Amino acid sequence: MNIRPFRFGALIGAAATRREWLEQVRLAEQVGCSTVFCSDHVSDKLGPIPALASAAEITHLKVGTLVLANDFRNPVLVAKDAATLDLLSEGRLELGLGTGWLADDYERAGIRLDPPGVRIDRLEEAIRIMKGLWRGRVDFDGDHYSVHWEGMPRPYRPGGPTLLIGGGGRRMLRLAGREADIVGISLRLPEGSREELRREIAAVTAERLDARVGWAREAGRDPELSVLVFHLEVTGRVREAAARLGEPEAVMATPHYLVGTVDGICEELEERRRRWGVSYIVISQANLVDAAPVIERLAGR
Repeated sequence: MNIRPFRFGALIGAAATRREWLEQVRLAEQVGCSTVFCSDHVSDKLGPIPALASAAEITHLKVGTLVLANDFRNPVLVAKDAATLDLLSEGRLELGLGTGWLADDYERAGIRLDPPGVRIDRLEEAIRIMKGLWRGRVDFDGDHYSVHWEGMPRPYRPGGPTLLIGGGGRRMLRLAGREADIVGISLRLPEGSREELRREIAAVTAERLDARVGWAREAGRDPELSVLVFHLEVTGRVREAAARLGEPEAVMATPHYLVGTVDGICEELEERRRRWGVSYIVISQANLVDAAPVIERLAGR
């Protein structure tokens, strides 16, 4: 297992004006993040591709999606948009892909929510198509897509942008381990509800993370490993803060929450890197100020 230096991403995207959006991007840069990410939901958040194109114009940070829902877009058009953004940002795109998971998104968009296995089948085909189009011509007839085209434009990086695939189940993480440069160790959410998300965050034990990292490494590759931290809080009143989020022991054990002093959080992240190789930590926009001293201490080390 390759122990990589720490780096940090900022998950942003809720902004009512251009000024507010650009202030978030600049804050991520000021606190030492390497990347700004946008999520992909049918909500009040900005559309990820145009928002990231705007961010790339005012910063030298990498820009990424965490993650695009494959079910919402045709892979030929995703490949084209990704190649364009990678070209115009001169290779700074980290394209995050997933199947789509939140039932509310599907209902609002009028898209059928298929069973997880079908969605993963579709994503596998989409990844094959995108990678092919970034290299040249694709002639592909699958169960979900039929594509016969010469991919244009070409991305800045030969072979395509940096690819991130996120997931929490065995099949998704095996797929990510085979295909991605970065594996987002995430959550398994078959019900597609926000309540399930909250339950799953608190249920991720060290043993579950052992299994998930193991699935991601089954292909014998050594991708960069990333975890999204849904809440980070710097405080000396650790149990009290943890209790506001759920059962304190579970909150302090899950990799998706970080609550403690700066020293304590840094020690916890270093221990996770030693055990699992997780070195890429993504922080929600609301927690960037609290995270600043942690990022300052660990980024690049």
